[in-house]
Amino acid sequence: MTINLYITSTQSFSGKSAVCATFIHRMKKDGFRVGYLKPFSSAARVLSESMIDEDARFIKETFNLREPLETLAPVVVTGQRMLKILADGGADYSQEVKKAAQIVSKNKDIVVMEGSDNFREGYIVNLSLNEVANLVDAKVITVVGYQNSLQVVDDTLTALTRLGERLVGVIINSVPENRLQYVHELVLPYVRKQGVMVLAVLPYQQTLHSINISEIVDALQGELICGECLDDLVENLTVAAMNVDQALNHFRQVKNKAVIVGGDRPDIQLAALETSTKVLILTGNTRPNPMIAARAEERNVAIILSPHDTLTTVERVEQFFGKTRFHQTEKVSRFALLLNNLLDFDELYRAIGLVEE
Repeated sequence: MTINLYITSTQSFSGKSAVCATFIHRMKKDGFRVGYLKPFSSAARVLSESMIDEDARFIKETFNLREPLETLAPVVVTGQRMLKILADGGADYSQEVKKAAQIVSKNKDIVVMEGSDNFREGYIVNLSLNEVANLVDAKVITVVGYQNSLQVVDDTLTALTRLGERLVGVIINSVPENRLQYVHELVLPYVRKQGVMVLAVLPYQQTLHSINISEIVDALQGELICGECLDDLVENLTVAAMNVDQALNHFRQVKNKAVIVGGDRPDIQLAALETSTKVLILTGNTRPNPMIAARAEERNVAIILSPHDTLTTVERVEQFFGKTRFHQTEKVSRFALLLNNLLDFDELYRAIGLVEE
């Protein structure tokens, strides 16, 4: 009998997609036949007139899954579809999900199912968290992204209240180093007394909250004029509003960074290029002089022209840090290493019935 394991989260950008990818990779490595399904999606975009869920596309391509995307993500609600649902007075897509689950579970030991970004979605199409879990008889793991200790406890107990016996346990993610001891010594004993199994506590990792250069280009609607490193990850952001000596000293202290600098400051741009810089973002839509462009190409540093002023450029880029999906191989690899070290998979397999006690 195929086991359905539903991975949910209490908020966006908590690491749910990375957990799914890591589980699939580890379970396949351990010899299990593994399928994937994302029953309901509201985080989609229209691509070539088709409704494509990007999480499902990433998993399909990463693991070379044979099922079409329309099966892996059977219910994708875009703005256009929502208009129709509202005009029609609602919709019920439960049969579509049930059919897709039957297809992906064929000849599988386990199907890893990716849930929505929070517990509130899906009601309008009868695919809320509990409705999906009951429909496919799934065991559930909830990923709780750390914001503060009170929120972690409340989110964990919310998962228990909503899911009851279906909840296998929680994974607490992105805990700052200075709060790890507090979480282990106070939060974990408390929630365990309430009946919640904590499968892993994962520390905050800067790389996992980074963004790649192509995402910066999109955020700014800017022009990439130098660089062939769109997938490179940028971990830090710095603004050059100082003299050259101060800038150089500051740049040396910040690694893997994007530097936002006026297009008319070649001296600051050159200083940034002498340190660990991934991309120069030139504000005011000013093109770099040939010397800067040549030096950037030599050091494999991208240059983006931002059409905005410095303040707007900073605001647009900052809002993306920590709020991008795990669709970069480097991110997934680092997260997998972290989770494999901190989660007892043998214990997990016993808890979900994948192996006998």
